[in-house]
Amino acid sequence: MSSTSRSTPGIVSRTTLHIGRKFAYEQIEVRGGSGKTHTRQYVKHPGAVVIVPVIESATGQEVVLIRVYRASLDQMSWELCAGTIDRKADGTAEDPAICAARELIEETGYKPGRLTPIATFHTSPGLSDEVMHAFLATELTHVGQHLEEDEDIEVRVVPAGVALSMLQTGELRDGKSMVALMMAARQGHLRDESH
Repeated sequence: MSSTSRSTPGIVSRTTLHIGRKFAYEQIEVRGGSGKTHTRQYVKHPGAVVIVPVIESATGQEVVLIRVYRASLDQMSWELCAGTIDRKADGTAEDPAICAARELIEETGYKPGRLTPIATFHTSPGLSDEVMHAFLATELTHVGQHLEEDEDIEVRVVPAGVALSMLQTGELRDGKSMVALMMAARQGHLRDESH
């Protein structure tokens, strides 16, 4: 039996097709393992954060959720607070924990006393190079929302068990929020006290 040699896949060239307010759209020429090249297009993303805000109350754990209109879906969506990492003046990326603290205040009105990293993952590697950093936010203080001009966000505090059950019922279908909630529960940060 003869074995065919395969080359290491990699990017041969890239072209920026469009630069938007937060993201760029790129076309790349990729050399596959067979040596042939293929054209691919993807969204170049600066990275983002998603936060699981947990309040310890007399009745148990509660999670701060948001309900936001998503134009791409033309519908309201239940989610966890999230946001895009900013670029500093020198072009370097903002620290994800700083972004998480800022976004949590902006979108929910809660300031975290403590942020704990719980996961880092690629949201959709076939579509984008986005890397999502998930944090658990605890020791929360309510300071009021600081929404951006184009944001209209409803905040809802629900028992942890309700937030987790929303994954099962399909009421919460946002992928980043699903991953972050499941990781928080798996690591023992969230307790379903409804049983």
